[in-house]
Amino acid sequence: MDKGGCLVVISGFSGVGKGTVVKRLVEKYGYVLSVSATTRSPRQGETDGKDYFFLKKEEFLDAVDKDGFIEYAMYVDNYYGTPRAFVEDRLAAGKRIILEIEVQGALAVKERYPEAALIFITTPSAAELKNRLAGRGTESEEVILARLDRAVTESEYIDNYDYIVCNESGQLEDCVDEIHHIIESGNRAVRSQAAFIRELKEQLAEFRK
Repeated sequence: MDKGGCLVVISGFSGVGKGTVVKRLVEKYGYVLSVSATTRSPRQGETDGKDYFFLKKEEFLDAVDKDGFIEYAMYVDNYYGTPRAFVEDRLAAGKRIILEIEVQGALAVKERYPEAALIFITTPSAAELKNRLAGRGTESEEVILARLDRAVTESEYIDNYDYIVCNESGQLEDCVDEIHHIIESGNRAVRSQAAFIRELKEQLAEFRK
């Protein structure tokens, strides 16, 4: 990273639009999105090396033994991980790399790379988060409640992030620009204030199962 590269970790609750934000950062500002490795089978339309590095379980575990991942975890009987060589090669080339991963993985990255910028994307309130999840119209009430319950757990990790950015409805570009400004300037975002975090946690606690 001393050659100009920058490692950015972006996390957020399900429904905050973090995938769209990351896509715009890549399109608008030229960030490079890290490609994860997985042991699950490719879905229709997915390309090896672009969407994921698709590995056999034996290959994945061999890479784990050789310290080949910055972080890795198992979800629904499949492994997912961030390849260390992919990230470090691009950092050495001066690229700005984005890792879009969940909170436990983000903390593992921060432990290995203390200079990495951890950014958490949220909605202005817990009520807005629920409205966005419901507004998708693609998930059952049970799934929505499960996602909200997970958000309660994830909120306990927010204090470990360097910056908190709010993705307001209808203001996607503002969110994208704010994140880029944070990375460029190193200035702490207003939404990272302790009072906002405390209030959000209190609101989310109402959704705990």
